[in-house]
Amino acid sequence: MLEQPMIIQSSARPAAVIHITVPREQIREVMGPSFHELMSTLQAQGIQPTGPWFSHHLRMDPDVFDVEIGVPVEKPVEPAGRVKPGELPAATVVRTVYRGAYEGLPTAWGEFESWIRNEGLKMAPNLWEVYAKGPESGPDPEAWETELNRPLALS
Repeated sequence: MLEQPMIIQSSARPAAVIHITVPREQIREVMGPSFHELMSTLQAQGIQPTGPWFSHHLRMDPDVFDVEIGVPVEKPVEPAGRVKPGELPAATVVRTVYRGAYEGLPTAWGEFESWIRNEGLKMAPNLWEVYAKGPESGPDPEAWETELNRPLALS
């Protein structure tokens, strides 16, 4: 289920990220371990996340995920292994919230992007998801919330 989309100006948010490029069918295998690696590195450096984790898809390719998995932070992370400083960019974005299991995200994105196109808006080549409430918040996937953000093209 999607909330009514809205256009907002997002602010840049400093983050700690891991950049991965994997075939689409492998994304589920790498998300969890990458998140745990990221959180372990932050813990070792005494850094607390300032918000929920996210995945920032840098380019859209039907066969490959080129993505940064990250969390917002207040102070910069020191590069360690695959973890490095990054940010979610400032942008004019169309945002909605999807409620439901992660398996429903492809359908939610399809509906969301159809709405954007029907409004005559042009999408930039990247997007990000913020995992506001997930399995850690309870076992009922219908209560999970994923914020969908699609930046708009400048022209």
